[in-house]
Amino acid sequence: MIKIAVDGMGGDFAPEPIVKGTLAALEKFDNIEITIFGDQEKMGPFLKKHDRLTVVHTPDYLEMGEKDPIKQYRTNKELSMFKALKALKDKEVDAVVSAGPTQALVVGGHFIVRRMPLMKRVAIAPIIPSYDKRGRILLDSGANVDLRPEHLRDFAVYASVVAKTVLKRENPTVALLNIGTEEGKGRELDVETFKLLKADPEINFYGNLEPKEIFTTEADVLLSDGFTANMVMKAMEGTAKGLGMVLKREIKSSFISKIGALLMKKSLKNFKRSLDASEIGGALLMGLDGVVIKAHGSSNDFAFFNGIRQAKEMVEADVINKVSEALEKKEVEEK
Repeated sequence: MIKIAVDGMGGDFAPEPIVKGTLAALEKFDNIEITIFGDQEKMGPFLKKHDRLTVVHTPDYLEMGEKDPIKQYRTNKELSMFKALKALKDKEVDAVVSAGPTQALVVGGHFIVRRMPLMKRVAIAPIIPSYDKRGRILLDSGANVDLRPEHLRDFAVYASVVAKTVLKRENPTVALLNIGTEEGKGRELDVETFKLLKADPEINFYGNLEPKEIFTTEADVLLSDGFTANMVMKAMEGTAKGLGMVLKREIKSSFISKIGALLMKKSLKNFKRSLDASEIGGALLMGLDGVVIKAHGSSNDFAFFNGIRQAKEMVEADVINKVSEALEKKEVEEK
């Protein structure tokens, strides 16, 4: 049985979508048990009894606009997010899912769960939509602004394991986000990382990838520092939202357009789903010594359900142990 801890109070609209997504996951998957940490009084209207659900009353929780998560951790370790992470640290659960503040989850992950022994940094790695509907791993999407080439190489190793074991890519490819496809393009970080990835026999290196190809590329892992990848991710989200607004405006522009929209209702629904990250799940905090999934702060119950599904799949694939083995092998080879 896979045991998952849920931060019941994390998210812009918590606790309703969190509780509903949790209950939906319990109904869908019969091999999971969930412990939800949160204010029982606030969660109560949405809770239902379930033999695989445990509720831990935790009245204190982080606000989504929290500016100083380190101070919060030092002064109150009884917050719902931190208690869920502590359960992972103590091996009471196999994974944690939270839609709470991203930096607080990164801070809690560092201080409570800790990094894997051979990982020097932690990356935020969402699975983003793609044209072929299979998704792509984008990292680091915001945990680190300053990285060294060896950090990015470690991220590439980790993400390749996830792509192979969870996304079922037979020989996953890693692309380096850059301003051009030619070798030698970009900052010193990009040039040195390119050399490191190209020379690594354990990494199937695609080469440089321009951001304009993100939605259509065949590469499975899209790699860059936290500033660049975060900008890319937010640009994708904004573009998807803008396209939806333009499409809606044009449909309303005339009677014939409205009739056409009715005839294309199924196609328009599929179009929306193709650009919707909630169809895939949350972001994995790669580098921690345990599975931690960051669901989007504005997650609805379906998006949070997918975050739990994603955590389940990570545990089933034994990702943490397989990454440890890959990093240990690389360390031995380098010595």
